[in-house]
Amino acid sequence: MKSTVAPKRVVNYRLGFLALLFIIGFGLLGARLVQIQHLEQTTLSIHANRQHSFKETIPARTGEILDRKGKVLATTITTYSLYVDPSRIKNPQEFSDEICTVVVLDSEELAKKLKEHQNKKFLWIKRRLSDIEANAIAALGLPEGTWGFRKEYFRSYPQGELAAHLLGLRDIDGHGRGGVEEAFDDVLQGTPGSQTFFRDARGRVFLPEDSEFIAPQPGRSIVLTLDMVIQFHVEAELNQMVEEWNPKSCSAIVMDPHTGEILAMASRPNFNPNYPENVPPAAWKNCAISAIYEPGSTFKPLIVAGALDRGLIKRDEVFDCEMGTYQMGRRTLHDHHRYGELDLTNVLVKSSNIGMAKIGECLQNQGLFETVSNFGFGQPTGVPVAGELAGKLRPFKDWDGYSTGSIPMGQEIAATPLQMIRAHAVLANGGILVQPKLVLQELEEPWLPFTAGSPFRSPLDKGIEPNNNSAWQILSPETCHWLVQHPLAEVIERGTGKKAKIEEYRLFGKTGTAQKVDPKTGKYSHQKYISSFICGGPVENPRVLVYVSADEPGGAKNAYGGQAAAPVAARIIRATLEHFQVPYQTAEK
Repeated sequence: MKSTVAPKRVVNYRLGFLALLFIIGFGLLGARLVQIQHLEQTTLSIHANRQHSFKETIPARTGEILDRKGKVLATTITTYSLYVDPSRIKNPQEFSDEICTVVVLDSEELAKKLKEHQNKKFLWIKRRLSDIEANAIAALGLPEGTWGFRKEYFRSYPQGELAAHLLGLRDIDGHGRGGVEEAFDDVLQGTPGSQTFFRDARGRVFLPEDSEFIAPQPGRSIVLTLDMVIQFHVEAELNQMVEEWNPKSCSAIVMDPHTGEILAMASRPNFNPNYPENVPPAAWKNCAISAIYEPGSTFKPLIVAGALDRGLIKRDEVFDCEMGTYQMGRRTLHDHHRYGELDLTNVLVKSSNIGMAKIGECLQNQGLFETVSNFGFGQPTGVPVAGELAGKLRPFKDWDGYSTGSIPMGQEIAATPLQMIRAHAVLANGGILVQPKLVLQELEEPWLPFTAGSPFRSPLDKGIEPNNNSAWQILSPETCHWLVQHPLAEVIERGTGKKAKIEEYRLFGKTGTAQKVDPKTGKYSHQKYISSFICGGPVENPRVLVYVSADEPGGAKNAYGGQAAAPVAARIIRATLEHFQVPYQTAEK
């Protein structure tokens, strides 16, 4: 049966259907164009920008470190570093040959490095260029888009080795390593900024006016309690000590006992923070805060103070020192000399171990533990320098009959030099345990020098109360004044510290010679000592404390604290008091 639909009408239906398809297609295409142009413009623009833009970090300038008079100890210098885009370098060997005509690098090694990283967009070639190198590279006419300079900051220590352990240093990426640099890294470092750059189709970098820019925030500068003049004297004296006595290590600290301000701190072996790559491993250690050892006889005045303050002994009390040998339980104690009866002053002047053991028996372990704990032993002092150790104080439950005799002699406990000078500051300032202080102020302007006529008080201005919120009265002023003005002054006048006696000022102090434990036998050695000396002055109004310690000074000579450390401490304290223009006194003959 034939179709009743005319051929002409079939053609019309087909044409109409095709026309409808075209209309729908163009409608969809138009809608998509509208969507792209109006609705997705922002999103697509962002994607396009990501393909042709990049951000560069702008480093922040690190703050400076200044001494208490505004003298620069650590500063920041602007420098430039060379980087390349290996993916855009067509001929690595030719590129390397050109670079190496003006920069001291191995051309073959550099070309190999470029080939290995050819898929990367960024690669350091040489950092911290000299001005001559940077200018020479710029004059080479290297292909655009393949290389560039990036501004960086270089840390400089204009005083060289001075206070190196206290300051620490910054690595090549600007991070603090050790000392104040690490402890105050967040304060000094600041906040980096950024700049958005664009790259055209030919790879050329350009900077539109409306590109995003975030300014870096420079770090704050820090003013330390350190006095560079005093620090110089301390460094010089330690150098002389090393030359004369050749210890394994040694350290010295100068402190204001009333405020806890550290005026100087040094350690040997030393290093130059400007050349960290040349530092031997042993030189990194700041012995003033991280060398722990049994303090020996410098510990004795602290135990005497605790017993006096508790009323367990009297100032004029006499102790039978048993002619140099004393059986204390299962243990036999000895003195270096055969002493008979000694009053309390002479127990300290002669440094009698037996006399101190009998004072330990008066205190008993509970009183000893409380006394030692009150002085802060077993805990870090909290000084803001990276690397401080807490020392060693055994839990009270582990103490026994040996402890009663050992602790008063400065054995069975380990402390750092900083812990020891802090404890002796209690005696010098009238009974207050102060927090060691290293920072006077933080400044907002990192590169402005700290000018003379500063608002900071003099450390010798006793009319101003110590600016230290962490201070505790742990001893009576009467006990402390008596110890300083009588037994400890007598130690220097006629006792084990006679080599610290100077004509200009009347000093007080205590020697220490601690036996080291022989690692082979586990017993105390009779050939290896830690020699130390603590002194302060003037006696009538103590203004400065000095602590000096040395590990095995003199080698076979076995130098005691009164021989190796006392003269060094005396010269340091004399220079310090003269620097502060303290009037001369007449020391008793």
